[in-house]
Amino acid sequence: MTICENILRLTSYALSNSLITEDDIIYTENKLLELFRLDGFEEGLDTTLPKVKTENLENILKEMLDYAAAQGLFEDTGTVSRDLFDTKIMGQLVPPPSDVREIFNTLKEDVSSKAATDWYYKFSCDTDYIRRYRVCKDLKWKTATEYGDLDITINLSKPEKDPKAIAMARSMKQGGYPACLLCKENEGYAGRMNHAARQNHRIIPLKLNKEDWYLQYSPYVYYNEHCIVFDSKHEPMKISTETFIRLLDFVKQFPHYTLGSNADIPIVGGSILTHNHFQGGCYTFPMEKAPVEKEFRMKMYPNVHAGIVKWPMSVIRLSSKFDYDLVRAAEHILKAWQSYTDEEAFIFDHTDGELHNTITPIARKRGDKFELDLVLRNNITTEEHPLGVFHPHANLHHIKKENIGLIEVMGLAVLPSRLKKELADLELALKENKDIRQDEELAKHADWVDELKTKYKTIDTLVLQKEVGLVFSQVLEDAGVFKRTEEGQKAFWRFVEKIIEGK
Repeated sequence: MTICENILRLTSYALSNSLITEDDIIYTENKLLELFRLDGFEEGLDTTLPKVKTENLENILKEMLDYAAAQGLFEDTGTVSRDLFDTKIMGQLVPPPSDVREIFNTLKEDVSSKAATDWYYKFSCDTDYIRRYRVCKDLKWKTATEYGDLDITINLSKPEKDPKAIAMARSMKQGGYPACLLCKENEGYAGRMNHAARQNHRIIPLKLNKEDWYLQYSPYVYYNEHCIVFDSKHEPMKISTETFIRLLDFVKQFPHYTLGSNADIPIVGGSILTHNHFQGGCYTFPMEKAPVEKEFRMKMYPNVHAGIVKWPMSVIRLSSKFDYDLVRAAEHILKAWQSYTDEEAFIFDHTDGELHNTITPIARKRGDKFELDLVLRNNITTEEHPLGVFHPHANLHHIKKENIGLIEVMGLAVLPSRLKKELADLELALKENKDIRQDEELAKHADWVDELKTKYKTIDTLVLQKEVGLVFSQVLEDAGVFKRTEEGQKAFWRFVEKIIEGK
């Protein structure tokens, strides 16, 4: 297709997906002509808009990018530079923030909050902010474990982050514009080589705890309607009483969504600790399906049901019809945990002036009740475990080395893209009886494969996927502060007894 034909195709795409109206057609075409430095359509071209399917967008943009690079409109150095320019292209089609917010708020007030998020999610896909043609390439499966089915994904659209680099980013002096990828100033931003373009990005203002926050979706969409809710101010992550209030405020407004927060300290926190934010979505995570295996009541909070969840990590579930009571009970547990030490269980609230205990909280509505899952976290390190005692141990790093953040805590593994090729190469090497230890890329899996050979006569794709899922189950067990042993559960109950008595 010629560039002029692709301008017509893209305009048709925008019209059919309601990014523009009939009144906007000529205006949109002229903006695209200007972007590609064209004076007009080529003579004799039929300018009737052709029929275009949503799935045609990837091809349209590819051909436009090839043309723009050939004409010197940008230097094509690979995916980053192409993403910067194709976002600029899509930015020509996206209505201003005021229009987007008006549609969202009208749907929320006149129809329902679900109607509003349904529309906003489709809009975020149609603008190519969520690149559907990349997300659909992620590998996904479920693995049955003693804790229920765990969700496994191999991420093919986002690079891995090293835990030490994440911790360093938190301590570095903040600067630049926008200050980070979660700041409100990203809306409409042109981007640069070390910062994603966001001309096609629109955010929705919210009030949480009477404060200004914003709603957007993750461009990587690890699960259905993967949303991010972020503070209007660029301030560090902090788990506090206000965190519980904000989470419950959100699920009160959007009861069809789950929302949680990463922990607020390195190693057990998420990939961005410099900007206070939450993640959630319209998805039932494995943790939500996990039952309470031991119930208890806190004397100070008779309206709150509490219990230990059957989960590889250490989780206390609180439930109540009254969000105020839930906040106070959660606050009590947070304060008790932040100052809790149990040397026998190797839990220290601080060493050398560094605080170690925090919580990963998750909020949801279940029927007419509010629910909070409080996941106990500790980031202490030792010489044996320099990345964290309650972090995936070294024998599991061949599958998962990165921090165990909110999404993994809830039972959805986000595994590095390298595993797609490595697992395929492993299967082939096993079929050909190759020595995996002699393969530089696959040698890290050798001990694991030796174990698998004792369990299976044939190791194929399904076996490898199942065993990757079981490794993830072990990863979560490593991250649990109270182990799933008799001794570990006794230690867990020692902490519970403290909070029952209100200490």
